[in-house]
Amino acid sequence: MQYTIPFLKDIDSNDPQVNDGKTDITTSEIEGDTQSGSAYKRMKAWTARDFINDVQGADPMGHIISRVAKYWNKYRQRQIIKLLNGVFGITGDAELSQHIYNVATTGSSVTDANKIGATTLNDAITKALGDHKDSFAMAVMHSDVAKTLENLQLLEYRKYTDPRGITSTLSIADYNGKLVIVDDGMPVADSATATGEKEYTTYLLGTGSILMGKGNQSYPVEAMREPTKNGGQDTLITRVTEALHPNGFSFEPATKKLIYNDTELFNSTSWTRKMPHKTIPMAKLVTNG
Repeated sequence: MQYTIPFLKDIDSNDPQVNDGKTDITTSEIEGDTQSGSAYKRMKAWTARDFINDVQGADPMGHIISRVAKYWNKYRQRQIIKLLNGVFGITGDAELSQHIYNVATTGSSVTDANKIGATTLNDAITKALGDHKDSFAMAVMHSDVAKTLENLQLLEYRKYTDPRGITSTLSIADYNGKLVIVDDGMPVADSATATGEKEYTTYLLGTGSILMGKGNQSYPVEAMREPTKNGGQDTLITRVTEALHPNGFSFEPATKKLIYNDTELFNSTSWTRKMPHKTIPMAKLVTNG
C-alpha cells in the first residue's frame, strides 16, 4: 500500500542582487518534490478460556483488553527502531554518514572515551547538523548506556504519582536538555576488536522526524465467541493498517508489492534520502556503553 508525501524544497541561499534602480529582479522559483513509503497491515488475536475464570476466579479477557493498547505501542516502538536501522544502513551517501558518530573502541580494550559521557550527545548532534543541532529533541538508548549516564549523575528519570499517591520511576529521563527513552530493544552488537565488550546504538531524533499515518481498516477490533471450543472461550482480534515514515527519505523497492513484510520494508537498499541532510534531525551514536 504505497503512499506519496509532497514537500517543498528550501528557497535558495544565493546572494541578493544589487538594487541600482535599473536592474530587473531575477526571481528564483520554489521547487517541490515527493517522498514515498508503504503502509503495513498487521493483525494479532488473544484467547481467554472460560475454564480459567471458572477455576481461578480471574478475568483473563479483562486482562487482555487492559493491555492491548500497550502491546501495539510497544510494537510501533520496535518498528521505529527497525526503520532507523534500515535508514542508517544506506550506503554511498557521504552527507548522511555525517549523522553517524561512532566512538566505540577499535582496539582490544574499552576506555571511558569509548562510552557515552557529558559531551558525547552534543558532539554527535553537532557533527550531524552543525548550527541546526537545536532541531534534536530526544534520544533512545539501551539501559546499559543509560546506566553509564546514571553513574555519572547525568541522567534524571522522570517520576509519576498515581491517584493513590504512589510514586513510581518511569523509563523516561532527561539528559543535556533532551528527552531520553530507555529501550532494551535498541541494537547491541559484539565488539569486533575488544573481547567480551558490546557496541550500543543510540538514536537521536528531532520533532517530526518520524511521521505516522493511519490507513483504512475494516473491523480494527472484534470479539468472537466459541462456546464449544475448549469448553467455551472468547477471542479478541485486532488489526491495524498504518505507516511509520522517516521524514526526508523515500521507500523505493526494486519489486513493487501491495504489502511488505518487515524484512522487505526495512531493507536499507530500498531507502534513499530525498531532503538535504541538514533538514533531517536524525543521528546514530555508537558507544561501548
